[in-house]
Amino acid sequence: MQTKLATSVGITLDRFIKKKQNDFAFASGELSQLLRDIALAGKIIHREVNRAGLLNIGGAFGTENIQGEEQQKLDVIANIRFIRALKNGGEVCAIVSEEDDEILDLNNQDGRYIVAMDPLDGSSNIDVNVSIGTIFSIFRRVSPVGSKVTKEDVLQKGSEQVAAGYLLYGSSTMLVYTTGRGVNGFTYDPSLGEFFLSHADMKIPEDGKIYSINEGGYRSFEKKVQDYIENCKDKKYTARYIGSLVADFHRNLLKGGIYIYPSTEKAPTGKLRLNYECNALAMICEQAGGIATDGKKRVLDIQPESLHQRVPFYVGSKKMVEEAMK
Repeated sequence: MQTKLATSVGITLDRFIKKKQNDFAFASGELSQLLRDIALAGKIIHREVNRAGLLNIGGAFGTENIQGEEQQKLDVIANIRFIRALKNGGEVCAIVSEEDDEILDLNNQDGRYIVAMDPLDGSSNIDVNVSIGTIFSIFRRVSPVGSKVTKEDVLQKGSEQVAAGYLLYGSSTMLVYTTGRGVNGFTYDPSLGEFFLSHADMKIPEDGKIYSINEGGYRSFEKKVQDYIENCKDKKYTARYIGSLVADFHRNLLKGGIYIYPSTEKAPTGKLRLNYECNALAMICEQAGGIATDGKKRVLDIQPESLHQRVPFYVGSKKMVEEAMK
């Protein structure tokens, strides 16, 4: 009889990355190192999130970001931690962050990668102990290595991502990412300080019975969106909405469902950001067998025109998104 002592602890993130490194001959290990840098920053944020109540780092910071949203203390901390980890790693030449107005040029002209990120999605939920997350997209620069970073480097279509992922800080901390060859999830073991492969080759169910939308805005939705919500109710679907994008997306990825953030009277172009929220989750969803659109076209085909561009977002199980698009 096998005892717990004899049970393997599993494949570590570092070992998994090394094993898959040969898939990227052009990267020479650079992309692998970049993913390790993100994982390291994730471990630090895991620690900060779990100590937030004790250290009084929850609540508002007292400033607003470029979106006009009140920054939380942990927003600022997470932004600093990720920037520091990416800068020290040496693979990144520029960062686009929800918390910064402009492109953050790291003055590393030899860096080959651009990272777009939401350092702490759903941070207003920290004070009530609800799951939050980090979202990231990775692109290869299009300008020559050794030259100054340009806007063309950071305003690339989502289809040009070489990797995308998110970290979820909840009952356990998870890192879920794709490099265009399927989706894999890793769970953090704080006692060992390692991420271990826990969800190999993740697939979103083709259909589902969960719809996630903030129905508080129902009266400001387009008539077609209202009709779809009524259709979900007629079919006795389950409404689930946490208010943390990563948490809502992760649940639907595992159980099947659709997440919707449509255009509204207040936000006619949508609220979620294309470059560092929607693109990453769209790539993950498609790699897991799902669909992501802005209500009219594939999210990954949208050409960004500005750093903080917003779009409506419909993402989830294939059949549910197709039904919504009708």
